[in-house]
Amino acid sequence: MRGGDDMKRRLTMTVVALAALQLVVIAAVWLLARSALEAELRGVLLATLVFMLLLALAASARKLFEIYLVPLARLREELALLAANPAHRVTPQGAQDVRGLIGRINELAAVHQALHEQGQARIIEASRALAEEKNRLAALMAELAVGVLVCNLEGRILLYNKHARQLLDRSRDEPGGAGAAPFGLGRSLFGVIERGLVVHALEQIQHRLHKLEESRRAGAPEPAPAEMELASRFVASLAGGELVRARMAPVLDEAGGLNGFVLVLEDITREVETDSSRDALLLALTRDARAALANLRAALETMQAYPEMDGNRRVRFIEVIDEESQRLVQQVDRAQGEYGGALDRRREFEEMRAADLLALLQRRIDSPVLQVRLASAEREAGTGENDLWLAVDAYGLSLALADWCRRLVGQASVSSVELGMQRAGGLARIEISWAGAAPGADTLRDWEQAPLPAGGGVEANSLSAVLAHHGGESVYRYDAAGARSHYWLLLPASVPPHSLEITPRVQGRPEFYDFDLFQHAGLDMALEQTPLAQLSYTVFDTETTGLQPVAGDEIISIGAVRIVNGRLLQQEIFDCLIRPRCPLSAESVTIHGITEAMLAGQPRAEQVLPQFERFVEDTVLVAHNAAFDLRFLQMQEEQSGVRLRQPVLDTLLLSQVIHPNQAEHTLEAIAGRLGVAIVGRHTALGDAMVTAEVFLRMLPLLAGLGIRTLGEAREAERQTRYARLRY
Repeated sequence: MRGGDDMKRRLTMTVVALAALQLVVIAAVWLLARSALEAELRGVLLATLVFMLLLALAASARKLFEIYLVPLARLREELALLAANPAHRVTPQGAQDVRGLIGRINELAAVHQALHEQGQARIIEASRALAEEKNRLAALMAELAVGVLVCNLEGRILLYNKHARQLLDRSRDEPGGAGAAPFGLGRSLFGVIERGLVVHALEQIQHRLHKLEESRRAGAPEPAPAEMELASRFVASLAGGELVRARMAPVLDEAGGLNGFVLVLEDITREVETDSSRDALLLALTRDARAALANLRAALETMQAYPEMDGNRRVRFIEVIDEESQRLVQQVDRAQGEYGGALDRRREFEEMRAADLLALLQRRIDSPVLQVRLASAEREAGTGENDLWLAVDAYGLSLALADWCRRLVGQASVSSVELGMQRAGGLARIEISWAGAAPGADTLRDWEQAPLPAGGGVEANSLSAVLAHHGGESVYRYDAAGARSHYWLLLPASVPPHSLEITPRVQGRPEFYDFDLFQHAGLDMALEQTPLAQLSYTVFDTETTGLQPVAGDEIISIGAVRIVNGRLLQQEIFDCLIRPRCPLSAESVTIHGITEAMLAGQPRAEQVLPQFERFVEDTVLVAHNAAFDLRFLQMQEEQSGVRLRQPVLDTLLLSQVIHPNQAEHTLEAIAGRLGVAIVGRHTALGDAMVTAEVFLRMLPLLAGLGIRTLGEAREAERQTRYARLRY
């Protein structure tokens, strides 16, 4: 404070001294002119001297303004930057006293930065356990085999996992899903699942909660958790035609009231298709079998009714019976094959080590009547057993092979087998050997093709079907010298997974959740009065063929990223190239690096812009120099049918609001002042990312100026000089 008063005193004394000097000079000149010049020249000389002295005074005042007042005004703005960017330092400028003050401020800023970093380190240390729990939750959610969504009562998505994203994105990519609403945090669930289904399920849950509350008030005993079924189930159709089985469970607040819901989605499209084809197959088999059986029955009844018929007619009836029975067998075989193929399509393989598969086969085959031991060579170290991997349906293979071995016991009286596995080129050879000869190759083949017993839970209908599904085959050989039989199953070997060094993740998991949205009231309140921190934003940027939209230049790339609840969602992006109808200018290529070859085969604007419109719906648009980008979009409104009518915030104008005394308001200059790293500049998505980070750093600075709502921010933008630019 004392330094500021001293500066004011020096400035005042300087101005007073200049004024006194002027008066002294004017008085001296006046006295000299009074004695030396005629009266008529005195006025001219005096006026000239006064003008020159006033000019000198103005120049001195301007110099004082430049070295004192302007640096102090900029200093006030740069001090506000320290709140958003503790690493920022004020550039020394102005008079020596001002530079000294700036030096002291930078020293304090260094102390502030050190304290801030220490505080951040303590916060990070204190929240590490919470972060680990969050990462465990994220890992668990990511690896679930079903899609999971968490929503508030308005249907806004608060959380989703990887499988939900894949399922709903795949639905939009299907031919019928082009009009599906975008999917992401803060967006409405009703854009992807019919609202009536969700509301009906919620009503069922609320009814059950109401009944539970009534029973509690009546003093009834609390039901066991297993008996307290609050979940609701339904089947929904997505935009791409997929069918999903949905299970909705309530999220309750502290008072036990309904606060939201969890939705578990399972894709049952293939299951329904398989069931439908099975039903159609059964219907066709029943119809054809009924006709064949009717012919058989008619032939038999005729032969029984006329036992004395001549030999030729009897032969004809026998031929009919033979033909119909063969046709019936063919129909059953065809149905069996088609059903087995349908089941094969449903089955998934799993990667297994040879040693683990051998252990599983030994457990499955071993029984009181059949002893199974592993081949001694496979138990020795260095055989490579741990390096041999297979992609198999382990459950189906083990049960089918166990059934085959039971036939070996029952029909060949074998009581002991030896089981082994080894690599044979690109194949894995599973070997079952036993003492003595086998019943015969044809008999072994019959065992392979024999239907498996019902009730075992095996989807394949025979061992041969299992082998066919794996792309394998069987081989039988007899070793006369050792008097042993060998039965081999040859299956494709898979590439063993590489050993990876596990290192800590540098970046966090994708932001697939935001539970703070539970507290948001949605968009019911007037948008202009909504606090900036509560709005959802889409920050976007474009690259163009040139700088003149009116002259025919067009958009060639558009990139965007979303901000929800004050967080940048780097996984929810829009990034697309567009093939223009006009050539690229050489100047634009040097800026963005996009060439004609890169745009060949890309979609036109009328295909991309409707997708962009769906991506930005229900959000406020943000861009740097938004008037430029919006002008290009407006020029293609008629062609694309896209008219963006959302509110727009411009970081160029907001920078003018926050830093009116700064000379530069380019994106690079603003990012430098706010401490935002410049990465990926002059690509649409890269610029959108930088703009988004800049915008987030601006929010606390705007709040410091009393600008807290969307309406206040837009009004402040309108007062800036850049707001009058037109393209």
